[in-house]
Amino acid sequence: MTESECVECGGTVALHDDLEVGEIVDCETCGAELEVVDVSPPVLDRAPELEEDWGE
Repeated sequence: MTESECVECGGTVALHDDLEVGEIVDCETCGAELEVVDVSPPVLDRAPELEEDWGE
């Protein structure tokens, strides 16, 4: 297991060893959804908000 820092609250986010770019992880401290943007070393950023398309 590796760790990285949450970009929202600065808390520690535990990451599993087979992490992939684009994966979404949750911060256990603040609940923020974070996207993995690099794996070596692990870098997290805010996950993009999904907008509702209302069937369009």
